[in-house]
Amino acid sequence: MKIVEQIKQPIAYEMELFEQKFQLSMSSKVALLNRITHYIVNRKGKQMRPMFVFLVSKMVSNGEISERTYRGAAVIELIHTATLVHDDVVDDSNRRRGFFSINALWKNKIAVLIGDYLLSKGLLLSIDNNDFDLLKIISIAVREMSEGELLQIEKARKLDITEVVYYEIIRQKTATLIAACCSLGAASVKPESQHVETMRKFGELIGMAFQIKDDLFDYTEDQIGKPTGIDIKEQKMTLPLIYVLNQASKKDKSWLINSIKNHNKDKVRVKEVIAFVKNNGGLDYAVQKMKQFQNEALQILRTYPESDYRNSLELMVNYVIDRKK
Repeated sequence: MKIVEQIKQPIAYEMELFEQKFQLSMSSKVALLNRITHYIVNRKGKQMRPMFVFLVSKMVSNGEISERTYRGAAVIELIHTATLVHDDVVDDSNRRRGFFSINALWKNKIAVLIGDYLLSKGLLLSIDNNDFDLLKIISIAVREMSEGELLQIEKARKLDITEVVYYEIIRQKTATLIAACCSLGAASVKPESQHVETMRKFGELIGMAFQIKDDLFDYTEDQIGKPTGIDIKEQKMTLPLIYVLNQASKKDKSWLINSIKNHNKDKVRVKEVIAFVKNNGGLDYAVQKMKQFQNEALQILRTYPESDYRNSLELMVNYVIDRKK
């Protein structure tokens, strides 16, 4: 059995029901909108985020979930999808998960409006049902994601990023949404309990490990859907590179910075940078940090009694580290 199917097993029924509810939550009276949202729904990814919501809610409540849990999962997925649609416009990207992106098929103007529509649908789903605690969790995540993206752009211009700033960027950009899934899962069944903060921290740690794993893909030859060296071409300072820059001699440091600033489109030079990072312990250091976040997340999980839901979450934490794409 595939690992993702294994993780999903204890919540298979909820995930099936969720898909129906999620499709309904996207519906509109505008035919064009329905055509595009239908396209989105049929090209969904692994749905890790709703899985986090259901697994956490069931783990903290001994298998109970409520309508609020379904709404919470739908809100997260609506807002996550909105950010992906907007990201593809910002990055001028024509593909998403191997399919054409919305902006490639329907142009930027429509893609931006679709993103706005999904965002407002998500917010209204919470407001219409008085889920104000869930709405707060989501809204904080959206704010942090925007701040993280802008912080990364600001730092990419100057290339003056430290390890501390890197962690802040990935915490906001990536970890905050997974943290929101987990705290929202807990809040949907145990509002205002200690579980909400504990699970937020758990999600944040997984998110940090997830992003470092993503950054490591930039240095591998595997077919993962993004070409090797793309971060360097885009002047994104990731952990392997930051570590090596901090350790390098003055001469090597200026060569690295010059390569990233002025030769990031030169394939040969990018390959040389990748080789330099590999040979100087950049990847080993990043792997060590990623495992640190993974272990902290597992420690939090083990404060809960053993259950199918906890086991699935453990599988999920390990999958984040071991995945091949």
